[in-house]
Amino acid sequence: MLNERIKPIVMPKWGLSMSEGKVTGWLKEPGSPISIGDELLEVETDKITNVVEAGESGILRRVLGEPGNIYPVKTLIAVVADPDVPEDDIDAFIASYAAPSGDEDEEDEDAAPRYLFTETAVGTIRYARRGEGAARVLLIHGFGGDLDNWLFNIDALAENATVYALDLPGHGQSTKSLPEASLKGLAAATRAFMEAVSIDKAHLVGHSMGGAVAMTLALEAPDSVASLSLICPAGLGQEINGNYIDGFVSAASRRELKPVVENLFADPGLVSRQMIDDLLKYKRLDGVNDTLRALASAMFDDGTQQDVLAGSIKDTDIPRLVVWGELDRVIPVAHASALDSAARVEVIPNAGHMVQMEASGKVNALLKEQIGRKA
Repeated sequence: MLNERIKPIVMPKWGLSMSEGKVTGWLKEPGSPISIGDELLEVETDKITNVVEAGESGILRRVLGEPGNIYPVKTLIAVVADPDVPEDDIDAFIASYAAPSGDEDEEDEDAAPRYLFTETAVGTIRYARRGEGAARVLLIHGFGGDLDNWLFNIDALAENATVYALDLPGHGQSTKSLPEASLKGLAAATRAFMEAVSIDKAHLVGHSMGGAVAMTLALEAPDSVASLSLICPAGLGQEINGNYIDGFVSAASRRELKPVVENLFADPGLVSRQMIDDLLKYKRLDGVNDTLRALASAMFDDGTQQDVLAGSIKDTDIPRLVVWGELDRVIPVAHASALDSAARVEVIPNAGHMVQMEASGKVNALLKEQIGRKA
């Protein structure tokens, strides 16, 4: 059929709460040849601005999404087709294209709630769950983060797996207390969450501090870990940007916090006003600063990582993947080689500490390959 040669590009849905996005600019002109993975346009959400990558190859025949305009998710914003497809067929495709209705969106939300909560041995844990695949994947965020740090990854990984992302204690909307404010305490809390939601064994994906949590859990309960994917992880060396840790903990205003958070990205322009406002609201919750200070003291005292796990992790037979943003300003990219040949290592150019956001397409492909290896 002719329509099979015409491919829609729609406003993406990034994460669990995105309902619309603003086109800020196109990176390809109509008539340009595109390949899978090419950067097409930038979209701004209430969380972050990011690039939409091409999922199809061909010619960018029409651009419908106008810069400055806001569109609901799944709205048709461009068309890709072979060069010999007639213009009339492109017109007919656009005229007949039906975006999902609001009722269908509501049904999707009913079937898969945005956020869930469970009671564990350490208190209430907020989490998200996506997908129905046989493999279980658990996404563990970093210091001061939450499950929305995976908003560009969770749905992509859920295509072939059941994916969970949690808010660690002291973070997000989980309990703000932690019986033992330490790496071991966070690993125990993660294990308690797995037990509460009946995960016997999972592929652990940890970012920054979450990488050290994943490694600690792998050392203490190896039978519960199918693989380790470590994204700019703590725990592979002593160096860390102590000014970032101290600045994040102490910042009490937008003016103080914004330059600190900009350290997370190769492109500081990705740090939106909404992102800073959300972080400030979180930091003002009762118990948050006490927990963050306790964790920082236990794990990153005097600007040095107190728990270096590389030697112990080398001795395990758990499959390991290390992914790093080449321009990381929080933890040195040199730590990527700490496991030597005991891990597959991928350093991604033009990305910083939040590489899973800045280069989500590349990171998702690496994670899928790693998870599929032992699914």
